[in-house]
Amino acid sequence: MTDNQPIELLRLLAARLERLPVDSRWARRASGLRGNIIKILVQADMGEPVAAVRLHLLTDTAFEFLRRAAQELPNPEALVKTKGL
Repeated sequence: MTDNQPIELLRLLAARLERLPVDSRWARRASGLRGNIIKILVQADMGEPVAAVRLHLLTDTAFEFLRRAAQELPNPEALVKTKGL
């Protein structure tokens, strides 16, 4: 992994967290997590060192939030069957 890959991954995760549906119970939690990620991104953009442990923790947590939020989404196949589309 290059030095920039964890930072770029966090940028992608922050964008994905921002797109969670508002009615998801994970959206509110994700907002706080996203704020922490943005702080780290600003720090990295300013050339300040960021602890690898913190990058790893934020990345893992963001993936976990996205996984749990995705589990709340309705199954598209079930929607098609129930609505007769």
